[in-house]
Amino acid sequence: MDKKILKLNPAFKDYIWGGTNLKTKFNKKTDLPTVAESWELSCHSNGTNTIYPTDESLNEYLQKNPHLLGTNAKHFENFPILIKLIDAKDNLSIQVHPSNEYAMKRHNSYGKTEFWYVVDCAPDSYLYYGFKDKISKDEFVKRIENNTLTDVLNKVNIKKGDTFFIKAGTVHAICKNTMIAEIQQNSDITYRIYDYNRKDKNGNTRELHIDSAIDVTSFEMPNNPKPKVLIHNDDYTLTHIARSEYFYVNKYELKKACEIFVDNSSFMSFLVLDGEGKINYENGTLEYKKGDSLFIPAGFGSINITGTSEFLTTQIP
Repeated sequence: MDKKILKLNPAFKDYIWGGTNLKTKFNKKTDLPTVAESWELSCHSNGTNTIYPTDESLNEYLQKNPHLLGTNAKHFENFPILIKLIDAKDNLSIQVHPSNEYAMKRHNSYGKTEFWYVVDCAPDSYLYYGFKDKISKDEFVKRIENNTLTDVLNKVNIKKGDTFFIKAGTVHAICKNTMIAEIQQNSDITYRIYDYNRKDKNGNTRELHIDSAIDVTSFEMPNNPKPKVLIHNDDYTLTHIARSEYFYVNKYELKKACEIFVDNSSFMSFLVLDGEGKINYENGTLEYKKGDSLFIPAGFGSINITGTSEFLTTQIP
């Protein structure tokens, strides 16, 4: 059994709406002047992690060692999830993602169901999450044509710690001055519906995908399950915050110490949102800090975590 916890180097994206918080507040090392996204757990062809302190590809490493993924990943053809930190200095486009069926037919790819955890935001921050009221497809098309789509979207004021489950087909957008941890299917397919008529650094408007968006948009009100506190004591608080067929996400608020057992069913992603600490296990100790992303192999066993920190764990259910 490989008893190695992997610290991951992220893949960076410098989309036009990004800022500098990932560099200044989350210890991300890159020469890019601004960073919109850091892909913290990714085996996607558009950006795969490497294993610190080497340049070895995580994807290639896991292809050589598939047992490290766990038994629950066996029914997925490819690595099942992608985890990001997102720094939205400006608004993202109003967008929607396709289902698996539509994405396979059009792109030979998975669709995209995702989950957001609000890491930080300005006091007046908000996002768009589905529609305010149920509307018809005809009205949706007309709103796109006359640039009044945001008038019928569900505008939600947000604060740190808020959570949103975004099923494929849900119209949505992260808005400015917001940092998000996103756990999603392993997909990079986005259909832009409205992009505020802005231009990129070359003076060009970004491509929209209206016809595809109309095809895949759901007009049902989104369902957003509430987080559930599972354990609360003087040492730590454990809150279950998301579940789908692709990912199971918990949040830990560590005050002193906790113990986690990683069995053979799934690997564990360990994403540090704040603070620092130590992971103590059978063969050693690993120190972590804010911004670190760790891959803990399936079957790793018991780990004891000490420190004061906040982190998300993600596994395949």
